[in-house]
Amino acid sequence: MRVITDLSTPPWPGDRAVVTIGAYDGVHLGHQAVIAEVRRRAEATGAHSVVITFDRHPASVVRPESAPRLLTDLEQKLELLAATGVDATVVITFDQRQSEEEPLAFAQRVIVDCLATSAIVVGEDFHFGRGRGGNVGTLRELGATAGFEVHPLPLVPRTDGPDESLSSTAIRRAMAGGQVELAAQMLGHPFEARGKVVQGDQRGRLLGFPTANVEVPRAMCLPSDGVYAGWYERPDGSRHMCAINLGRRPTFYEHADHSLLEAHLLEFQGDLYGERARVQFTHFLRSERKFDGIDALIGQLKNDIDHARSVLAP
Repeated sequence: MRVITDLSTPPWPGDRAVVTIGAYDGVHLGHQAVIAEVRRRAEATGAHSVVITFDRHPASVVRPESAPRLLTDLEQKLELLAATGVDATVVITFDQRQSEEEPLAFAQRVIVDCLATSAIVVGEDFHFGRGRGGNVGTLRELGATAGFEVHPLPLVPRTDGPDESLSSTAIRRAMAGGQVELAAQMLGHPFEARGKVVQGDQRGRLLGFPTANVEVPRAMCLPSDGVYAGWYERPDGSRHMCAINLGRRPTFYEHADHSLLEAHLLEFQGDLYGERARVQFTHFLRSERKFDGIDALIGQLKNDIDHARSVLAP
């Protein structure tokens, strides 16, 4: 997949493109359905298939006080977009100046002048531009004169019961309830947290259960505090079953100011400090709780590890 950040010149002079636009946080099954339609139309007409997205969530600029936590950082989003088979992704820097660009000006500059778009595929509730003032009607207005078609798609419904569409918001809500299995159903892949392994207080090692303390950026979404089973991927691509503790460790700390992500790798011995970790959450095991003493905690940790092994083993 080609990643395009420079829009000053057309990336494919003389060719056309079929595009979609959005934050694409999580690249969930709803996003994947839109991209599949983009690819289908592009292949049928010999055009380039393109996703237009942003280097950060637009809400982090226009309403930072209520911006959502991210399901994927830019690196992971680009990896997931590449896996869809799309030809190119345009990454637009979303700063204050970009947030003030009028919808028609943005569409003319990016969709028409730069990408030579022949068709655009978006969700039927799509909005863009300053104050989210642009919509499907805005695109159709420009398309009638600029020569591109607009294809709004109905939102993908959830299949797990609630009468609502599949969305990044619904996934974040599932995560807030510790429902990582449900989040994976909507994402089409397990939720994955990424970060650097840093030095902790080594309490897990003293208890006989050494853990990798993974420092996840505060802007990223995480499940609710609790114990999970999942997979730990190292930079060399090796994957290890793990029991994950996400929380504030109330047995030892009365008022921790934030949750820590600690992964105990099963059947592994070695130094992980300083490396980048990818931690996939696949099963919720239990909620976090305070124990009466060290012996009770150790007993529960043994049970957690056995439980994790049982749900992860093939």
